[in-house]
Order: sequence, then structure tokens, then C-alpha cells
Amino acid sequence: MPEYTPPLEDLAFVLRHVVDLDALAALEPYKHADADTSIGLLEEAGRFMAEVVAPTNQVGDQQGSQRQPDGTVVTPDGFREAYAQYVDAGWGAVPFDPEYGGGGFPWLVAVALQELLSSANMAFSMAPLLTQGAIDMLSHHGSLEQKQAYLPKMITGEWTGTMNLTEPDAGSDVGALRTRAEPVGDGTYKISGTKIFISFGEHDLTDNIVHLVLARTPGAPPGTKGISCFIVPKVLANGDRNAVRCASIEHKMGIKASPTCVLEYDGAIGELIGDENAGMRYMFTMMNNARVSVGVEGLSLAERAYQQAVEFARERGQGRAPGAPAGVSSPIVEHPDVRRMLLTMRATTEAMRALAYVNAEAIDLARHHPDDEVRARAQERADLLTPVTKGWSTDMGVEVTSLAIQVHGGMGYVEETGVAQHFRDARITPIYEGTNGIQAMDLVGRKLPIRMGGAVADLLGEMAGIESELTGDLAALRAPLADAVAALREATDWLLANGLEQPVDALAGATPYLRMFGIVTGGWLLARSAVAARELLASGEGDLAFLADKVVTARFYAEQLLPAARGLLPAVTAGAGDLFAIAADRL
Repeated sequence: MPEYTPPLEDLAFVLRHVVDLDALAALEPYKHADADTSIGLLEEAGRFMAEVVAPTNQVGDQQGSQRQPDGTVVTPDGFREAYAQYVDAGWGAVPFDPEYGGGGFPWLVAVALQELLSSANMAFSMAPLLTQGAIDMLSHHGSLEQKQAYLPKMITGEWTGTMNLTEPDAGSDVGALRTRAEPVGDGTYKISGTKIFISFGEHDLTDNIVHLVLARTPGAPPGTKGISCFIVPKVLANGDRNAVRCASIEHKMGIKASPTCVLEYDGAIGELIGDENAGMRYMFTMMNNARVSVGVEGLSLAERAYQQAVEFARERGQGRAPGAPAGVSSPIVEHPDVRRMLLTMRATTEAMRALAYVNAEAIDLARHHPDDEVRARAQERADLLTPVTKGWSTDMGVEVTSLAIQVHGGMGYVEETGVAQHFRDARITPIYEGTNGIQAMDLVGRKLPIRMGGAVADLLGEMAGIESELTGDLAALRAPLADAVAALREATDWLLANGLEQPVDALAGATPYLRMFGIVTGGWLLARSAVAARELLASGEGDLAFLADKVVTARFYAEQLLPAARGLLPAVTAGAGDLFAIAADRL
């Protein structure tokens, strides 16, 4: 498998010119994290991920994690050593509260760091990323004693964390879960039940695992209103092993090095987080950030697959490209259709990166801007973009990694080249942390109505407002973007008008609407990127070829990918009629 090259120039460009890292650094918590410092940190992180983590990717896929007869799990060769170096370097601590040992950097920097880590080895990355989600939830909802007991070692990475929602009969319908929490009388609870699909629920990377477990207390209301959240450590404070064991691990299509565990709790000791019956609300704190992180996984795998496809296309000789001398075998990178695939991969990946980073920037502003109104609007923007970042970016991650196989031709279908792994790894991302169908329903049912449609109207206004800047060599972007924004506005208006009266019709169009939203937002952000690149070109700053390529990529996206948005409009507004015209037993 070719080596991974961190796309540091691309990351720095987005951080400086598409989002405003310097403005974030002016906020009180981030004054130590100016753009130069943050980008320098990411440069060092990129080196670490390329040299230490990336070499474990293919061996992890080939060996997988293995459950032993005693219920312990052994990770693939090199994982323990790489993780120990990850902990020693302090990478997991970067965005968290300095009071508990964190680095206090913006979440935006953490998202860029996640991209580097997940590109290097997505399966490996899941242990620290799930830990980050658990830290975030405990930081918001844990008691002072719980924070002091767990956060310092979770932030360093000495302990990892998990989220335990899913059960054999309770997947997306979390309210159906049956795990019980019986009060002991000393403030603790005995947790009993079975949880499935628990990533890194058991492993050999750390001495302790802090499980966050959803369960029901006696007399709790039915459904999600009766769910509480508990801390259930693998090892108790006195050093005793808690009553939780790994019953099995799943044999999966991809991310084979990530042990996906069935965990059995048999009277395990747990601590209640916050109030009884508030667990689902607490868990959404974790899940919302986790959904952005899953979108970043789609981006990360797309980047890794693109790099490999470009390298192969430059080296693989096949046929004679138009204009090449007779009798000469051309590198396939010279063939127009291969160029089309590579530019599609490149432009889509750059759009995904911009979307994820804009989403993360909104999260930082919502948390820390001193102005109440700015914080409120930033939270709306983060809420609106999160299902798009998760849904569209993971769908595109699957499509881009599939294109990488196509560029390789038959060799892409052969496992030894390694490119098929990226596609297999990517395929889980549209499923977990809420399937993309759920993301689409969330976008249409919960996010479009924010402020009576005001949040989405603000975003559409910003998209339309860039038209006046698309002049000169950017004029080719103007008409495709204006048409795509108009189509998205028409679809949005239809959904807002029909959503309350005919919710089934609105939900029937939710998935094509999410894709349309992603395509258009990506085109707008690449247009912003092109405007920034043109300004830098005019000033003579930076790598001129790199900046010129940004303009070309944005133009390609606008001319060849953005028109698909209007084509989705009839699917958004078609209604649900034919979806239910065939009886379920005849489908």
C-alpha cells in the first residue's frame, strides 16, 4: 500500500482562508492557539500519523482484532506500540480543558487532527475518537467528582471510553432498550444487560475502559424518556474487575482492526451521570460531535483513496492517450476519463473538508464567542450542518473510494493493492452514529424548522451573496452556483410548506434533499475557496501553482458536479405516493 502523505497545504489553506482560525484564536479560551501555532501542531501531527500510525493500516486489516477464550481482545501487530506513542505525544488531549490536562485548542483544530488520524488508519482512530466523545459528554454532564476521577486519564489517553446504546432489539429505536440499573443503596447501581456494536469495547491498548451505558432504573417511563446514563468502568477504583465481559466480536466487511464487541453486563457497578431519565439528552451531547467526526471519516478515507489512485494513475501505462506518439503506452493519468474520475475525487474531497471545518468552526463559536447573538446563530449553523456533514460526507466517502477502485481497474479488485480496504472501511460510515436516512429525517424534521426556517434562510442568503465576487476567471462558477442555490431554495421552501401538513411526503424527499444540500454547500464553499485563492494569486503570496489549482478544482465542481443538484429537485418534491403503492408483502 502506498505511503500516506498528510495534505498539510490543503489543511492550512482551509484553516486560514475558508474558515477563520485567527478569529477563533482571538476568543478568550484560545488565545494561546494562534493560526501559526495550530498549523505547526498539525504539521507535527501529520508527520506522526504518516510515520507511526499509517504503517499499521494494512496489517490491521489483514489480521483484525482477535477475541481470546477468556474474553480479552488482542489488537493487531503494532497497534499497542503505536497507541502508546500516541498517548506519550499527547495527541488525544489537544482540544480539551487544561484544568484536566488538555491542550485547550479549538475543536476546529481537533477536527483537522481527526482527519489526519483517520486517513492514516481509520480502524485505529476509533479508540481515541470514541474516547473524545465520552470526554465531551462527561465534561458537560458529569459531576465534579466524576470529572476528577475519569477525565485526566481519558484526556491523556491512558484510559479509553465507549458509548453503549445499541442492543439486540434496540438499534435506531434506542427507546426499546432493556438494560437494567438497580440501585444498590450506596449511590451506585448494578447494571445488567447486553449491548452490541460497541467499538473498542474490549482491547489491549489500555488498562481501563470507561463505558458510558444507557439503562433503565426501576419504574422509569417507557421509551427514550425513561433512559438514564451510567459510568461503568472495566476496572473499579479499588482495582477489582467489574462485571462486564466481551462475549464476542463481530466479523466485519471493513475496519477489521476495530473490535466491535458484544458486551454482557452482569450486575456491573455503575455511577449515574446527572439526573435519572435524562440519559438520552446527555448522550446526544456525545453523538452530535461524534456525527461530525464520522463525516470526517468519510473525508479521511476519500483523501487516502485519492492519493493512492493518483499515484497508480501516474505509474500505470495503458493504451495511447489522445495526442500521444504512436506506439507509446501512456500513463492512464493522461486519459480524459481517468482525469474526470480523479478530478471528481479531488473536488469532492476538498468540498467535504471545507464543510467539516466550517461545521467545526461553528461549534467553537457557539461555545465561546462573547456575544450571545453570535453564539446562538453559530449553534443554529452547527445544528443545521451536522446531519449534512455526517450524511453527505460519508455517502461521498463511499463514492470516492469506489472511484479509486475504478481508477485501478482490475488491480483495484485485488486486495494486495490495498485500495479496496478504503472502500470496505468507508462503507460503515453511512450506517453508524445514526444512519444517513436518520440524518436526512433529522435535517428535514428538526433542523429546517429552526427559527421558523430562519437558520436555513440565512445560509441560503450567504450562498447567493457570493455571486458578486464570481467575476473574471471565476465567472464560470456564477451561473451553475446560482442555479443550484435556487434549486435548493425551491426544495427547502417546498419541504417547509409541506412538512407539517404532509410529513410523510416531506420525509420521502429527505434523502435526496440531504444530498442536494451537500452538493450545493460544497459548491458554495469551493467558490469561497476559489475567491480566496484568486486574491492570494493577485498578491503574489504562496504557492502559485497550488492556488491556481484551487480555482480549477472549484470550476470543475461547478461545471460538472453542481448541476446534479437541480436534477434532485423532482425527487425531493415527488411526495410519498409511489413509495407505498406496492404492498409490503409484494416488495
